[in-house]
Amino acid sequence: MDRQAQESGSKLPELSKNRTRQEACIHCKNCQRHCEFLTKYHLDIGDPKVKDLAYHCFLCGKCYAVCPMGIDGRQILLEQRISDCKTGRSHLKSVGYGLLLWEKESYLFRNTKNLTAGSVLFPGCNFPSFYPETTRYLAEKLYREKGIGTLLDCCKKPVDELGLEKETTEQLASLENLLASENIQEIIVLCPNCYSFLKSKLTVRVVSIYEKLTEWGWGQKVFQNRLFLPCPDREKQEMLRQIRPFLANPEELIQSVQCCGMGGCASIREPELAFQLRRKVGKEPLSTYCATCSGNFVRGGCKDASHLLVEILGRKEQADTRHSLWNRARLKYYRLKKVPDMEKIRTANRDRHQSRKEIEGKNEKERRGLCIRGMQSQTEHEA
Repeated sequence: MDRQAQESGSKLPELSKNRTRQEACIHCKNCQRHCEFLTKYHLDIGDPKVKDLAYHCFLCGKCYAVCPMGIDGRQILLEQRISDCKTGRSHLKSVGYGLLLWEKESYLFRNTKNLTAGSVLFPGCNFPSFYPETTRYLAEKLYREKGIGTLLDCCKKPVDELGLEKETTEQLASLENLLASENIQEIIVLCPNCYSFLKSKLTVRVVSIYEKLTEWGWGQKVFQNRLFLPCPDREKQEMLRQIRPFLANPEELIQSVQCCGMGGCASIREPELAFQLRRKVGKEPLSTYCATCSGNFVRGGCKDASHLLVEILGRKEQADTRHSLWNRARLKYYRLKKVPDMEKIRTANRDRHQSRKEIEGKNEKERRGLCIRGMQSQTEHEA
């Protein structure tokens, strides 16, 4: 098991109250020793000065993983960003976040032309950017064989990480309204950031592509190289567990690199640190399941940074780092090819989701009935 997951998983329940309490810090410097950002500024997460550098943090969660007191610096600095934005957002544009907001806030490359009722594929931002051919291949295969359409949009995590709480809520509400209007009850995500962020934010079912591949019996086993765990999946490793059935060899986890350099939107404020982080993995082949990570490692000189989904699907595509923005722009106008009997497939898709809801409702009724009968039996016994 990844050391970070072991450490965070071993925290005592009574330490949970310390998660956002800087005053609980014992200044052991363990967080500093494991974080390039804190090392650069000679700070630990308990130092009040760290809040002045909230936008310099990569929000990778490494400090929480190694903190003996259970302090989550990621959450503390995210709350500081939210506090900063409550007085306005002019500071974001003045320090270089204007272009990011221009693209991500109302996602510039959004494409809603290929929606279907029931389920949709949600590739996110960076997988289509770096792997446009695999994105098209998967979208067309799902549409042709399962009647599942595609929604190209941003999950809004970058906007949320900048501290724009109100704007994030509004954009997620807009996404919910779109899904409801198209009778979509399930989105299938490729990105671990989308998965971890949207799962607790949307009322529809959020599943990973790896869950669906297992369900459908699709995909091949692959031999992975050194494995880099994306930041959002390190603590619970939900997506990694879903990927393991496709791995033909044991994992050799990369534990010496805290982040790919793109976390927390910090690369804009810390370009040198971001460059160092992406170069730190070296040039030996590695595997990951985050397109942001694989693309950034390729940019850093690791030309054999592969994405596991691409390999599981039997594709040979390498991360296209030279045309990532152009790839996103082109997919804005992408249309799925119509196939015969699509209406029958869509109807079957809707019926399948309706059946699932009915089964879940029946199971819930049975569970409640058992609870009530159990309480009645206990009352009679006590009497």
